[in-house]
Amino acid sequence: MIKTIDKNKIRMKRHARLRYDLKGTAARPRMSVYRSTNNIYVQIIDDEKGVTLVSAGTKAKGTDVKGMTKTQAAELVGKTVAQKAQKSGITEVVFDRGGYLYTGRVKALADAAREAGLKF
Repeated sequence: MIKTIDKNKIRMKRHARLRYDLKGTAARPRMSVYRSTNNIYVQIIDDEKGVTLVSAGTKAKGTDVKGMTKTQAAELVGKTVAQKAQKSGITEVVFDRGGYLYTGRVKALADAAREAGLKF
């Protein structure tokens, strides 16, 4: 009998371990990443109030990712969320990679957000 590997189940366990210590506050909100097969989404969340302060994604209004690779689209989303955060007065966040490995699109998004001025 062949066992199948459920990668999402493994990711969710990893995410639960990470989230045990990660908390976003008003002073330093949590930047949460969700990566699907074709798209990537980011939210900046105040966990104390349970409120999303800023969000961005490849399917968000005003984001044109046609002709880009998925990594280039992730970089664009990282820059967009950093600009929106700075307009909202957010300069420092806690990075929650959502259980994904810190490579590829997740790393590209984080690096772009750092270059655009977010500190984490």
